[in-house]
Amino acid sequence: MDIGLDGREERYMDSTTNSWHEVAQIDVPEEGRVRSVTVDGRSIALTRCGGRLGALENHCPHQGGPLGEGSIEDGLLRCPWHGYDYDPVTGAPPGLLADHLDDRVAAYEVEEGPEGVKVRLPDQVAVGRTVADVLVETLVAHGVDTVFGMVGHSNLGFADALRHAEERGELRYIGIRHEGAAAFAASAYGKLTGRPAVCFAIAGPGSTNLLTGLYDAKLDSAPVVAISGQVPSKVLGRGAFQDLDLGAVFRDVAISTTTVQSGSDHAELAALAVKHARDGRGVAHLVLPDEVQAQPSSAPAGSPDGRYSRRPVGPDPDALARATQLLTEAHRPVLVVGHGARGARDEVISLAEQLGAPVLTTFKAKGLVPDTHPLGAGVLGRSGTPVASWLMNEADLLVVVGASFSNHTGIAPWQRIVQIDDTPTAIGRFDAVTAEVLGDAAVVLTALADAVRAAGADAEDQRGDVAERWTIWRAEKARRVADDRGRGVSAAAVFAALSEHLPTEAVVAVDVGNHAYSLGRYLESKGQPVLMSGYLGSIGFGYPAAMGAWAADPTRTVVAVTGDGGFGQYAMELTTAVHHGIPVKHVLLNNNALGKISKEQLAADYPVWHTSLTNPDWAAYAVLCGAHGIRVTHRDQLDAAMTELFATDGPVLLCVEQDAELL
Repeated sequence: MDIGLDGREERYMDSTTNSWHEVAQIDVPEEGRVRSVTVDGRSIALTRCGGRLGALENHCPHQGGPLGEGSIEDGLLRCPWHGYDYDPVTGAPPGLLADHLDDRVAAYEVEEGPEGVKVRLPDQVAVGRTVADVLVETLVAHGVDTVFGMVGHSNLGFADALRHAEERGELRYIGIRHEGAAAFAASAYGKLTGRPAVCFAIAGPGSTNLLTGLYDAKLDSAPVVAISGQVPSKVLGRGAFQDLDLGAVFRDVAISTTTVQSGSDHAELAALAVKHARDGRGVAHLVLPDEVQAQPSSAPAGSPDGRYSRRPVGPDPDALARATQLLTEAHRPVLVVGHGARGARDEVISLAEQLGAPVLTTFKAKGLVPDTHPLGAGVLGRSGTPVASWLMNEADLLVVVGASFSNHTGIAPWQRIVQIDDTPTAIGRFDAVTAEVLGDAAVVLTALADAVRAAGADAEDQRGDVAERWTIWRAEKARRVADDRGRGVSAAAVFAALSEHLPTEAVVAVDVGNHAYSLGRYLESKGQPVLMSGYLGSIGFGYPAAMGAWAADPTRTVVAVTGDGGFGQYAMELTTAVHHGIPVKHVLLNNNALGKISKEQLAADYPVWHTSLTNPDWAAYAVLCGAHGIRVTHRDQLDAAMTELFATDGPVLLCVEQDAELL
């Protein structure tokens, strides 16, 4: 026992179940000092005052902050959070404070001898299941296997539940450097798999940082579960630190946003979040008040059994008959397929081969039909090839499957159009169509192929036209590859080299900028999918998306293609890739400018203004981050650089100094 500063007898915590633990000598404070020390995995405030050592629970009684960050003044430990004083050995408040405050700090026994300092701490008791455990176990049961996020003060309980699940081998947690990267990575994961990953942040700014990536997911119909920590319920709505109405903040971007209360059915809310994200192909949001996360719970995890239905919905017979009639009458039909047709790749190719009809893709669907296929015509639209645009203009019927009809896609509205989509609001969204078939792409295309076969089609085999147009375009590309003004490498040369070296199983994540248009135009896909920020068109998407693609399937080669402007927004995520061993192969086209914006200024008859950038040596930067860096300044170096890029283990950054005028 000890005598406190107010004259009352003080006692240490009951030591009947306590054990002694050594304190590293480097952590023992000097006279008149206090410091935070980790002992047996727990944080204590170790003090030395008046020749006595003290060990206190390292939590401010009012705000929970570490007392070890305080100071000793006139023999008292002053809390850095509210300025109250405590006896540095017993933890008792002195004098008048003891009459007003019942906030003594727990004290532990300390011994100092020739062999060093020891502290006697209560034996750790296993923590039971919490609400956060129920939530995480339910997410895992419903297929969530990856979480991208940042741990912070208002999500610690949920983070600890994630830690438990990771230790059990149930999920992968990827700690990022900026919450925006977490949302982009989760969006890319959803685009590639059709299943949601989780992005995870604290209250206030951590959650608002998620919004851009979540809008990308919303506009491109990618399933994502977003989870926000929140300030304690007792101060919510009172203007507390980082107190925002997150339900209001997320209401536009999310299909559903729900605050998990103490008395909620926690497993059901987690199950519904995954269901909403999957069924609605968008963002589902959960808000977790700080204290609710750590509340004990014995509830079982929610089961996915009986909660989901399969999507394959067949076509209406009358709609199918109208589409069949148009196809049997057409002489030069063309298929235009978008990202919504990714699950019907085989059916697209089968119908195209049956009709001898070229397949044009939107940029988001690049690679769905390989450019090497006799009927593959590449990308249509602003990022596309003259092969695709010529074939569309010569067509007498467009069969549009899972495509958006956006202004960048370039689908000619004057053509006769059969539109196939599984979402009613997508039918005729921008322009009226000649005939529509609502249903799952794979089911509808199979039924349409059977109906056209039975009716007998009169379509012209266009394989010869496709081959001829590719011959013309490849000759033009070869001329552009050879262009050299002595100011850097042309985009055509970069993507010619990438086309040759890109592994067939690779996934490509592309950012926004001039390089993206060049990739759509020049890269010849052998079936490798391309992930992009489609409707939102957000700069910065590329590198975080590559991390998301890797998490979706670590066995595949993942390539990020960015400009210096986009990569600069999330450049520190390269250290995330290094930390987690994410082997992104990064091709960075560097022109020291926001090149696309410069072009837009000139096109609008404005002078180029404030689009130049000051960049580091990106290859050297990669080395500083612990990755491998390669720098190319001339076309002749590309082949060796691409070989090195794909032969090197771990994250690699290949910086190509690009001539911004040779796009």
